Amino acid sequence: MNASKVVTIFGGSGFLGRYVVSRFAKAGWHVRIAVRDRVQSSFLTCCGDVGSVTPVLVNVGDRASVERVICGSSAVVNLIGILFEGGKQRFDYLHSKLPGMIADVAQSNDVSAFVHISAIGADVSSPSAYGRSKGEGEASVWEAFPTASLLRPSIVFGPEDDFFNRFARMSAVSPFLPLVGGGQARFQPVYVGDVAEAILKCVQRPDEYGGKVYELGGPRVLSFRDCLDLLQEYTGRSRPYLTLPFPVAYLQAIFMELMPQPPLTRDQLKMLKKDNVVADSALGFGELRISPVDVEIVLPTYLRAYSER
Repeated sequence: MNASKVVTIFGGSGFLGRYVVSRFAKAGWHVRIAVRDRVQSSFLTCCGDVGSVTPVLVNVGDRASVERVICGSSAVVNLIGILFEGGKQRFDYLHSKLPGMIADVAQSNDVSAFVHISAIGADVSSPSAYGRSKGEGEASVWEAFPTASLLRPSIVFGPEDDFFNRFARMSAVSPFLPLVGGGQARFQPVYVGDVAEAILKCVQRPDEYGGKVYELGGPRVLSFRDCLDLLQEYTGRSRPYLTLPFPVAYLQAIFMELMPQPPLTRDQLKMLKKDNVVADSALGFGELRISPVDVEIVLPTYLRAYSER
C-alpha cells in the first residue's frame, strides 16, 4: 500500500463520516477509521476494496493512542463533534481541546494535509457553549497546524440525517409540529455528499485549499418553517404548526435536557436565535469548484419512507 495514500479519519463512523470514508475509498485511499468500537464500525469496511478500509481502536483522551493511529498517514480528517453534552461527552474537550491535540500530533508526524470540520456560527464569543467550543477548537487547530483546511457546514442533510428524519418521525405521531421562535431562523441545508467531496478535495490539494476557512451551504436559504413545509409536502402530511416563543421553549428545554437524547437544549435555543447561513464574504463551494445539490432533489428520496400516500 502506498503510504502517501493513507488517511486517518476521526469520527468516521458517524453520519458524515460514512460518506467521507466512502469518498476516500473510491478515490483509491487506504482509510484508517479511528473508532471506540471496531465491531460497531465494521460495516464501513464494505466501502472499499478488501483491506482498504480499516477500523482502528483509539482512546481520544490519550495522546499516545492518537499518535499510534496517525503514524504513517499523509492526511488526517477530524469529524468528531456532538450536538449536546452528556456523561463524559463534553464540548470543552471534544470541540475545544481535542482538535488541537489531533492537529499537533498530525504536525509532529509530518502529515501533509489536515481537515477539521467545524460549523457555521463557530465563534469564541458565541452566546452558546456549542458555538464557543467550536470557535476555540478552530483556534487550537490553527495554532498547531497553520495549513489546515477548516470547513464550516450549515445544517447537513441526507438519508441518515438527524434533522429532517427527526421531524418526519414526529409528524407521524404528533398532531402538530413545533415552530420554535416562530420558525424564522434561517438555514442553508447542505447535502452530506457535497461536504464529503469538499473534504476529499482539501486533502488532495492542500497546496491550493489549505490554510483557509470554507463555509458550506446548499443553493437555497430556507427558514425553519420552510424546511417543515418541504417535509410535509414530501411525506404527504398536513400537520398544523404550534408556535413556541423562545421563553416557552426555554422552559421545555430544561426538562428535555433530562432525557438521554434531548430533542432540544437551552444551548441549542441560543443558536436558533441566529441565522445559520454562509456569510457573504466567506469562501465556499465556488472556490472548491463544487456545485452543491439542491435540498429538493434529495429530500424526496428518503422522506417518502414516511409518506401517507
